[in-house]
Amino acid sequence: RLRGPAVLASGCTNPRGAVVSREIVSARQVEKPRYDPVRVSRANLGPILHWPATGDGRPGGWIAPGGQAGGDPQIRPGDRLDLVLWDSEESSLLAGGEQRAVPMSGLKVSPSGEIFLPYVGQIRVAGLEPEAARAQIQEAMIRIAPAAQVQLKLSEGRQNAVDVVGGVGRPGNYPLTDRATTLLGVIAAAGGIPPDMNNPVVRLMRGGRTYEVFAERLLADGRIDPVLRGGDKIVVEPDRRSFTAIGATGTERLQTFPQPDLTAMEALSLIGGLSEQRANAKGVLVLRDYPASALRADGSGPAQPQVVFAFDLTTPEGLFAARSFPIHAGDTVLASEAPLAAAQSILGLINSVLRIDARLGA
Repeated sequence: RLRGPAVLASGCTNPRGAVVSREIVSARQVEKPRYDPVRVSRANLGPILHWPATGDGRPGGWIAPGGQAGGDPQIRPGDRLDLVLWDSEESSLLAGGEQRAVPMSGLKVSPSGEIFLPYVGQIRVAGLEPEAARAQIQEAMIRIAPAAQVQLKLSEGRQNAVDVVGGVGRPGNYPLTDRATTLLGVIAAAGGIPPDMNNPVVRLMRGGRTYEVFAERLLADGRIDPVLRGGDKIVVEPDRRSFTAIGATGTERLQTFPQPDLTAMEALSLIGGLSEQRANAKGVLVLRDYPASALRADGSGPAQPQVVFAFDLTTPEGLFAARSFPIHAGDTVLASEAPLAAAQSILGLINSVLRIDARLGA
């Protein structure tokens, strides 16, 4: 039967819920450490901020703003034109008898950008605004009807529309009513972004490429709101980035990012701060993995693929550093346990073992 000292000797190496920070940050005393402990302060924060970013899920590059402001949409293949040809001549090839207006509806623009008109043949209209196309058609009619006049109405096809795939109130296909139609305008027309979506990310798919931006930044800066093109696809999704909170914190969980950027101090606030009874404010740790391509020997990057950043929140240096240090997706925020709390945990374990042993002995 196991007695108290035997249990204590076998179990006292890890009786507590959180590590003591000195066990981690003393790694440099080992001849070949497997991770790099870095004490963060305002003095070394600047170079660390230039180390490579890590973690998946952060939006990539955003499309450069462009497009013409105002004006009518250009005619594209797949659009349909409704024409009304007016001819007042008695011997008109187009109109007969008392009829003076000849409607020609649903003329589809071919893949080559042309429409067909009787007695005239093929007329190229793709790339023209509706008024320019009307003038070109009327000019082409001169040789068969010198006095003819043309009315034109454009109905946009799918190539002059965009698809809003999801993440809005009313997904669907939306025509571009003019060349000034922007991304935010279409999102608004589609019902907007649900207010309860976590830190929405807007994705624009165009020409085989995908561009991403946080909705918060898109809404804050109208200069980056792009003019849309026919065939664009739009998706709005919640930010799926997260970090892990463990140790002597208010809560232990997988925490998503509620905003584009998150500092160590903000992360602590999200997870309920430090436990007053257990946490060691001198040993708040952020654990991070770096790819081999990010390793540097000159200090411009991490020296090891695994880095432990340590913060002393009992000093102004540590507090200001934590306010500026960015948390990356996949990080682990660990609040180490105070030595006194660790000792109390050990004593509690000893007392529990002795009570069990006493009951067994009885």
